[in-house]
Amino acid sequence: MLQRAVLLLGDPDWIAKLLGAAYLLIPMVAAWALITEVLFGARTEAMAKVLESEGGLPVDNLPRTPGGRIVRAAADAEFGKYKAEAEAAPGDWRSWFRLSCAYDAAGDRKRARKAMRDAIALFRTRG
Repeated sequence: MLQRAVLLLGDPDWIAKLLGAAYLLIPMVAAWALITEVLFGARTEAMAKVLESEGGLPVDNLPRTPGGRIVRAAADAEFGKYKAEAEAAPGDWRSWFRLSCAYDAAGDRKRARKAMRDAIALFRTRG
């Protein structure tokens, strides 16, 4: 890609120059995305290990469908407990981690990742 990018950047046509710049930019964006996802996973795993050693991981005892998915109504019923815990202790990464798990069980992946990012930020700044 680097060779093609240099060739296209050297071309007098502005469209070729744009393609050359894209050839340089796309691998950088992909590398950034890969690194952020790997770091997200590593930090999540580190927090899970701490919670496991403390006995604070949420218990996975929700009923499942024959296909293995968590029954949504059961996850929604359990969700309130974790939401109240996070509201009561907004500065505790553990409560945000458990809330993230509850969001995930309820099928809300976007909020689950947001809650986990909040947990990671709190985990990294703890004293």
